[in-house]
Amino acid sequence: MVSEGGSEHGGMSEYISHHLRHLASAEQHGLFDPGVYHLDTVFFSVLCGVLALFALRLAAGRATAGVPGRFQAFVEMLVEFVDEQAKGMVHGKLTFISPLALTVFVWVALMNAVDLLPVDWLPWVGEHVVGVDHLRPLATADLNGTFGIALGVLLLVFYYNIKIKGLGGWLHQWVTAPFGMNKITANPLTWIGALLLATVNVLMTAIEYVGNTFSHGMRLYGNMYAGELIFFLIAGLGGTATAFGIGMHLFTGTVWALFHILIVLLQAFIFMMLTLVYIGQAHDHH
Repeated sequence: MVSEGGSEHGGMSEYISHHLRHLASAEQHGLFDPGVYHLDTVFFSVLCGVLALFALRLAAGRATAGVPGRFQAFVEMLVEFVDEQAKGMVHGKLTFISPLALTVFVWVALMNAVDLLPVDWLPWVGEHVVGVDHLRPLATADLNGTFGIALGVLLLVFYYNIKIKGLGGWLHQWVTAPFGMNKITANPLTWIGALLLATVNVLMTAIEYVGNTFSHGMRLYGNMYAGELIFFLIAGLGGTATAFGIGMHLFTGTVWALFHILIVLLQAFIFMMLTLVYIGQAHDHH
Protein backbone atom coordinates (compact mmCIF):
# COMPACT_ATOMS: atom_id res chain seq x y z
CA MET A 1 0.00 0.00 0.00
CA VAL A 2 1.12 3.55 -0.56
CA SER A 3 2.34 5.32 2.52
CA GLU A 4 0.47 8.30 3.89
CA GLY A 5 0.63 11.24 1.57
CA GLY A 6 1.41 9.09 -1.44
CA SER A 7 5.16 9.43 -1.08
CA GLU A 8 5.68 6.12 -2.87
CA HIS A 9 4.73 4.64 -6.22
CA GLY A 10 3.58 7.75 -8.07
CA GLY A 11 2.57 10.39 -5.57
CA MET A 12 -0.78 11.89 -4.72
CA SER A 13 -2.80 10.76 -7.75
CA GLU A 14 -1.93 7.11 -7.22
CA TYR A 15 -2.49 7.45 -3.48
CA ILE A 16 -6.03 8.76 -3.99
CA SER A 17 -6.76 6.25 -6.76
CA HIS A 18 -5.66 3.43 -4.48
CA HIS A 19 -7.90 4.57 -1.64
CA LEU A 20 -10.90 4.96 -3.94
CA ARG A 21 -10.81 1.29 -4.97
CA HIS A 22 -13.24 -1.09 -3.29
CA LEU A 23 -12.78 -4.60 -2.03
CA ALA A 24 -14.89 -6.14 -4.78
CA SER A 25 -16.05 -9.69 -5.40
CA ALA A 26 -14.74 -9.52 -8.98
CA GLU A 27 -13.32 -7.08 -11.47
CA GLN A 28 -15.96 -4.70 -12.73
CA HIS A 29 -16.56 -4.45 -16.48
CA GLY A 30 -18.51 -1.39 -17.47
CA LEU A 31 -20.35 1.26 -15.51
CA PHE A 32 -23.12 -1.14 -14.46
CA ASP A 33 -22.13 -4.68 -13.57
CA PRO A 34 -24.70 -6.48 -11.36
CA GLY A 35 -22.36 -9.42 -10.89
CA VAL A 36 -19.87 -7.37 -8.84
CA TYR A 37 -20.36 -6.71 -5.13
CA HIS A 38 -18.42 -4.21 -3.04
CA LEU A 39 -17.71 -6.37 -0.03
CA ASP A 40 -16.32 -3.52 2.07
CA THR A 41 -19.50 -1.47 1.56
CA VAL A 42 -21.67 -4.42 2.57
CA PHE A 43 -19.52 -5.19 5.62
CA PHE A 44 -19.35 -1.66 7.02
CA SER A 45 -23.03 -0.99 6.27
CA VAL A 46 -24.08 -4.08 8.20
CA LEU A 47 -21.57 -3.35 10.98
CA CYS A 48 -22.88 0.19 11.45
CA GLY A 49 -26.45 -1.10 11.36
CA VAL A 50 -25.70 -3.65 14.08
CA LEU A 51 -23.96 -1.00 16.19
CA ALA A 52 -26.91 1.37 15.76
CA LEU A 53 -29.42 -1.27 16.86
CA PHE A 54 -27.19 -2.34 19.74
CA ALA A 55 -26.81 1.25 20.99
CA LEU A 56 -30.57 1.88 20.83
CA ARG A 57 -31.33 -1.44 22.50
CA LEU A 58 -28.78 -0.69 25.21
CA ALA A 59 -30.36 2.70 25.86
CA ALA A 60 -33.83 1.14 26.06
CA GLY A 61 -32.61 -1.53 28.46
CA ARG A 62 -30.97 1.01 30.77
CA ALA A 63 -33.90 3.42 30.78
CA THR A 64 -35.03 4.32 34.28
CA ALA A 65 -37.85 6.42 35.68
CA GLY A 66 -35.50 8.43 37.88
CA VAL A 67 -32.83 10.91 36.97
CA PRO A 68 -31.32 9.66 33.70
CA GLY A 69 -27.61 9.29 33.10
CA ARG A 70 -25.78 11.14 30.36
CA PHE A 71 -26.19 8.38 27.79
CA GLN A 72 -29.89 7.92 28.54
CA ALA A 73 -30.47 11.69 28.52
CA PHE A 74 -28.74 12.00 25.13
CA VAL A 75 -30.78 9.17 23.63
CA GLU A 76 -34.03 10.58 25.07
CA MET A 77 -33.25 14.00 23.55
CA LEU A 78 -32.54 12.32 20.21
CA VAL A 79 -35.75 10.28 20.37
CA GLU A 80 -37.85 13.33 21.22
CA PHE A 81 -36.26 15.35 18.43
CA VAL A 82 -36.81 12.64 15.81
CA ASP A 83 -40.34 11.95 17.05
CA GLU A 84 -41.22 15.64 16.72
CA GLN A 85 -39.89 15.73 13.16
CA ALA A 86 -41.71 12.51 12.25
CA LYS A 87 -45.07 13.72 13.58
CA GLY A 88 -44.64 16.99 11.72
CA MET A 89 -43.92 15.27 8.40
CA VAL A 90 -46.24 12.25 8.49
CA HIS A 91 -49.85 12.90 9.39
CA GLY A 92 -51.48 9.72 10.54
CA LYS A 93 -51.46 7.14 13.28
CA LEU A 94 -48.39 5.17 12.28
CA THR A 95 -46.59 3.80 15.32
CA PHE A 96 -43.64 2.65 13.20
CA ILE A 97 -42.65 6.02 11.76
CA SER A 98 -40.65 7.43 14.69
CA PRO A 99 -38.62 4.22 15.28
CA LEU A 100 -37.99 4.00 11.54
CA ALA A 101 -36.80 7.60 11.35
CA LEU A 102 -34.59 7.13 14.42
CA THR A 103 -33.03 3.97 12.99
CA VAL A 104 -32.35 5.63 9.64
CA PHE A 105 -30.78 8.69 11.28
CA VAL A 106 -28.51 6.77 13.66
CA TRP A 107 -27.53 4.23 10.98
CA VAL A 108 -26.61 6.81 8.33
CA ALA A 109 -24.86 9.00 10.93
CA LEU A 110 -22.68 6.06 12.01
CA MET A 111 -21.81 5.19 8.41
CA ASN A 112 -20.94 8.83 7.75
CA ALA A 113 -18.85 9.04 10.93
CA VAL A 114 -16.44 6.43 9.58
CA ASP A 115 -15.07 9.27 7.45
CA LEU A 116 -13.78 10.95 10.63
CA LEU A 117 -11.24 8.15 11.17
CA PRO A 118 -7.76 8.71 9.69
CA VAL A 119 -7.94 7.60 6.08
CA ASP A 120 -5.04 5.14 6.35
CA TRP A 121 -6.04 3.32 9.54
CA LEU A 122 -8.62 0.85 8.30
CA PRO A 123 -6.93 0.24 4.91
CA TRP A 124 -3.69 -0.49 6.81
CA VAL A 125 -5.53 -2.98 9.03
CA GLY A 126 -7.10 -4.52 5.96
CA GLU A 127 -3.74 -5.01 4.28
CA HIS A 128 -1.55 -6.06 7.21
CA VAL A 129 -4.08 -7.91 9.40
CA VAL A 130 -6.77 -9.23 7.05
CA GLY A 131 -4.61 -9.47 3.94
CA VAL A 132 -6.68 -7.47 1.41
CA ASP A 133 -5.15 -5.01 -1.02
CA HIS A 134 -8.01 -2.51 -1.07
CA LEU A 135 -10.47 -1.44 1.60
CA ARG A 136 -12.80 1.55 1.40
CA PRO A 137 -14.74 1.75 4.67
CA LEU A 138 -16.99 4.77 3.93
CA ALA A 139 -20.15 3.04 2.72
CA THR A 140 -22.02 6.29 2.06
CA ALA A 141 -19.32 7.37 -0.41
CA ASP A 142 -20.25 4.35 -2.54
CA LEU A 143 -23.12 4.92 -4.94
CA ASN A 144 -24.15 1.29 -4.51
CA GLY A 145 -24.57 1.83 -0.77
CA THR A 146 -26.61 5.03 -0.90
CA PHE A 147 -28.81 3.80 -3.76
CA GLY A 148 -29.33 0.55 -1.88
CA ILE A 149 -30.76 2.43 1.09
CA ALA A 150 -32.80 4.68 -1.20
CA LEU A 151 -34.27 1.63 -2.94
CA GLY A 152 -35.15 0.21 0.47
CA VAL A 153 -37.04 3.41 1.24
CA LEU A 154 -38.80 3.16 -2.13
CA LEU A 155 -39.98 -0.36 -1.28
CA LEU A 156 -41.32 0.93 2.04
CA VAL A 157 -43.15 3.67 0.15
CA PHE A 158 -44.76 1.08 -2.13
CA TYR A 159 -45.65 -1.15 0.82
CA TYR A 160 -47.34 1.57 2.87
CA ASN A 161 -49.12 3.00 -0.16
CA ILE A 162 -50.73 -0.41 -0.68
CA LYS A 163 -51.35 -0.91 3.04
CA ILE A 164 -53.01 2.47 3.52
CA LYS A 165 -54.85 2.89 0.22
CA GLY A 166 -55.22 -0.71 -0.86
CA LEU A 167 -53.85 -2.10 -4.09
CA GLY A 168 -56.80 -0.79 -6.10
CA GLY A 169 -56.55 2.67 -4.56
CA TRP A 170 -52.83 2.87 -5.21
CA LEU A 171 -53.20 1.74 -8.84
CA HIS A 172 -56.05 4.22 -9.24
CA GLN A 173 -53.70 6.95 -8.07
CA TRP A 174 -51.21 5.98 -10.77
CA VAL A 175 -53.73 6.66 -13.55
CA THR A 176 -55.38 9.73 -12.02
CA ALA A 177 -52.52 11.76 -10.55
CA PRO A 178 -51.34 14.40 -11.07
CA PHE A 179 -53.64 15.57 -13.89
CA GLY A 180 -56.84 13.80 -12.90
CA MET A 181 -59.12 11.84 -15.23
CA ASN A 182 -61.82 13.07 -17.60
CA LYS A 183 -65.31 11.64 -17.50
CA ILE A 184 -65.90 8.67 -19.82
CA THR A 185 -69.13 8.75 -21.81
CA ALA A 186 -70.54 6.93 -24.81
CA ASN A 187 -68.47 9.22 -27.02
CA PRO A 188 -65.36 7.27 -28.20
CA LEU A 189 -63.31 10.47 -28.04
CA THR A 190 -63.64 10.45 -24.26
CA TRP A 191 -62.18 6.94 -24.19
CA ILE A 192 -59.19 8.04 -26.23
CA GLY A 193 -58.76 11.11 -24.03
CA ALA A 194 -58.96 9.04 -20.87
CA LEU A 195 -56.37 6.57 -22.21
CA LEU A 196 -53.97 9.34 -23.20
CA LEU A 197 -54.41 11.12 -19.88
CA ALA A 198 -53.91 7.88 -17.94
CA THR A 199 -50.72 7.18 -19.90
CA VAL A 200 -49.36 10.63 -19.08
CA ASN A 201 -50.29 10.18 -15.40
CA VAL A 202 -48.54 6.81 -15.20
CA LEU A 203 -45.41 8.24 -16.81
CA MET A 204 -45.38 11.24 -14.49
CA THR A 205 -45.87 9.07 -11.41
CA ALA A 206 -43.07 6.74 -12.51
CA ILE A 207 -40.77 9.71 -13.13
CA GLU A 208 -41.62 11.04 -9.67
CA TYR A 209 -40.69 7.78 -7.95
CA VAL A 210 -37.49 7.39 -9.99
CA GLY A 211 -36.50 11.02 -9.46
CA ASN A 212 -37.12 10.86 -5.72
CA THR A 213 -35.07 7.68 -5.36
CA PHE A 214 -32.25 8.99 -7.54
CA SER A 215 -31.96 12.30 -5.69
CA HIS A 216 -32.31 10.54 -2.32
CA GLY A 217 -29.27 8.35 -2.93
CA MET A 218 -27.24 10.80 -5.01
CA ARG A 219 -27.43 13.66 -2.48
CA LEU A 220 -25.91 11.61 0.32
CA TYR A 221 -23.33 10.03 -1.97
CA GLY A 222 -22.18 13.32 -3.49
CA ASN A 223 -21.62 15.09 -0.18
CA MET A 224 -19.83 12.20 1.50
CA TYR A 225 -17.70 11.46 -1.58
CA ALA A 226 -16.56 15.09 -1.73
CA GLY A 227 -15.71 15.08 1.98
CA GLU A 228 -13.75 11.86 1.58
CA LEU A 229 -11.68 13.34 -1.26
CA ILE A 230 -10.82 16.38 0.86
CA PHE A 231 -9.54 14.08 3.61
CA PHE A 232 -7.37 12.30 1.03
CA LEU A 233 -5.93 15.63 -0.12
CA ILE A 234 -5.26 16.70 3.46
CA ALA A 235 -3.56 13.37 4.16
CA GLY A 236 -1.27 14.11 1.23
CA LEU A 237 0.11 17.13 3.06
CA GLY A 238 1.57 14.73 5.61
CA GLY A 239 3.79 13.25 2.93
CA THR A 240 5.83 16.46 2.83
CA ALA A 241 8.63 15.84 5.33
CA THR A 242 8.91 19.50 6.37
CA ALA A 243 7.72 21.37 9.43
CA PHE A 244 5.40 23.43 7.23
CA GLY A 245 3.91 20.37 5.53
CA ILE A 246 3.32 18.52 8.79
CA GLY A 247 1.92 21.65 10.44
CA MET A 248 -0.49 22.27 7.57
CA HIS A 249 -1.48 18.62 7.64
CA LEU A 250 -2.38 18.75 11.34
CA PHE A 251 -4.07 22.15 11.16
CA THR A 252 -6.18 21.57 8.05
CA GLY A 253 -7.02 18.01 9.11
CA THR A 254 -8.28 19.17 12.50
CA VAL A 255 -10.29 22.06 11.07
CA TRP A 256 -11.89 19.93 8.35
CA ALA A 257 -12.67 17.10 10.80
CA LEU A 258 -14.48 19.52 13.12
CA PHE A 259 -16.43 20.99 10.21
CA HIS A 260 -17.09 17.53 8.79
CA ILE A 261 -18.88 16.55 12.00
CA LEU A 262 -21.63 18.96 10.96
CA ILE A 263 -21.74 17.41 7.49
CA VAL A 264 -21.97 13.90 8.95
CA LEU A 265 -24.96 14.83 11.10
CA LEU A 266 -26.58 17.14 8.56
CA GLN A 267 -26.54 14.55 5.78
CA ALA A 268 -27.99 11.93 8.12
CA PHE A 269 -30.72 14.40 9.11
CA ILE A 270 -31.52 15.27 5.48
CA PHE A 271 -31.66 11.60 4.51
CA MET A 272 -34.03 10.92 7.43
CA MET A 273 -36.27 13.88 6.54
CA LEU A 274 -36.52 12.81 2.90
CA THR A 275 -37.44 9.31 4.06
CA LEU A 276 -40.25 10.82 6.14
CA VAL A 277 -41.40 12.97 3.21
CA TYR A 278 -41.63 10.05 0.79
CA ILE A 279 -43.38 7.75 3.25
CA GLY A 280 -45.67 10.59 4.27
CA GLN A 281 -46.82 10.84 0.66
CA ALA A 282 -48.46 7.44 1.15
CA HIS A 283 -51.13 9.30 3.14
CA ASP A 284 -51.86 11.74 0.35
CA HIS A 285 -55.07 10.90 -1.51
CA HIS A 286 -55.52 12.62 -4.84
